[in-house]
Amino acid sequence: MDDEYGNDYITITDEDGNEFELEHLDTIEYDSRIYMAFVPADKDEEDEDYGLIILRVTENDGEELLTTLDDDDELNVIFERFVERLSDESEDINDDIG
Repeated sequence: MDDEYGNDYITITDEDGNEFELEHLDTIEYDSRIYMAFVPADKDEEDEDYGLIILRVTENDGEELLTTLDDDDELNVIFERFVERLSDESEDINDDIG
């Protein structure tokens, strides 16, 4: 992801046809799978409890799709990896500022 112009935003549609705009924070590869972390684009910057949304990149008929993680164990492992990476990045930014 190129951060030169800021983070990327995507619009996703859920099973009920509702659209949501998400801000892409990071992408990781784990166990030969690609995972992406997002937050709601309309999150309140003051609210640290906005919730991290983790989706897996899958392929269906040559088209890349984002899917939810149904396995709680898989979700927990990937969540911890993202939290670790994102907190490391936050510390690096604070070090650069300070």
